Amino acid sequence: MNNVQLQHRVVISFRALPLLGQKLRSLSSPPSAMATLTPPPTAVHIDLWPILSESKRIINAHSRHFLALSVLFLLPLSFSFSAYPFIDKLFSQSSPPSIESHFSFLYNPFQLQKPPIFPIKYIFTLLYSLFVFIFSLLATGSITCSVFHGFYGRPVKFVSAIKSSFTTFFPLLSTCLVTELILSGILVILGLIFLGLLKLTQVLGFQVNYSSTYFLSLCLFFLITFMFIVLYLQVKWAFAYVVVVVESSWGLEPLKRSKNLVRGLKRVAFSILLFFGFFSGILTWVSAAGWGNVASDKWKNWAFILHIVLTSALFMSLMLSYLAASTVFYMYSKAIHGELAWEIAEEFAREYVSLPFDDEKVPHVVSVVNG
Repeated sequence: MNNVQLQHRVVISFRALPLLGQKLRSLSSPPSAMATLTPPPTAVHIDLWPILSESKRIINAHSRHFLALSVLFLLPLSFSFSAYPFIDKLFSQSSPPSIESHFSFLYNPFQLQKPPIFPIKYIFTLLYSLFVFIFSLLATGSITCSVFHGFYGRPVKFVSAIKSSFTTFFPLLSTCLVTELILSGILVILGLIFLGLLKLTQVLGFQVNYSSTYFLSLCLFFLITFMFIVLYLQVKWAFAYVVVVVESSWGLEPLKRSKNLVRGLKRVAFSILLFFGFFSGILTWVSAAGWGNVASDKWKNWAFILHIVLTSALFMSLMLSYLAASTVFYMYSKAIHGELAWEIAEEFAREYVSLPFDDEKVPHVVSVVNG
């Protein structure tokens, strides 16, 4: 008997994914035993709230794991966000008491030398920026990897997350540098256009009044234009860092991949940025409420310490939720674009697992060929 290829189209409904394992195992049965073909729906709807709900479910299912990662990577970041403006003001104070005065002996021990050209404040700012950059990449690599495995119901291991944070560090670094180069190039182009307009105005014989309303309006126009361009690119690059961690790519490739995945979902990507950006702004405003009176002994005030602790905890929770939501949104986008079905089939081919999909997800069709 000749080999006959039987193509079975199995409708994978996100409302009935637990039946997928049985369907895949029954592929060797006669065609009469297979499910009746059902055409997939044409409309696809996805919203912000199912993404937030699913990301919260994954975090709650592995609460101790994500708490450990948050304390290790996100808590130092959130504490620095809350305390840095206060510490920066202490460094900026010229009159004692201040932290800078306690370190003045490093460059002027006998009040006979002039202060150094590169003050301690600038060194502190540089070290702080480097600290934030490194810990942000480490947190992205570890938490994204954990949420990705938690989405499939796989075991989430702390050691694997730490390993992922280091193995994805340089790919994330390269992608971040590419994005910064692109944004810097756009800013340079806008700056050249702005200077060209000023030069053209002077060539035509007009005087440029830098304090006039027209000049300030022109500056504001270019600033708003740059902000809109950045926002548009951030929406298109919503999955860039998730792609780096999950798909092991780097450089410009994750940006192209994110552009393809976010197609048709820009509204949801924008709503995620708007949602977390709004609450980040609120937290920043609340945190700034304690920056008014700067004194070296303010750290002895229990109300100020409580303020720093609460804002740090909220910042940590917000960053964790954002990283989890971005990863879940990436998985939903792959499902909507028909890329997740074979990965699910491979999961069930190994063993049955319970997959966390929402009731609002749409069916997808998988074609399985038996030889």
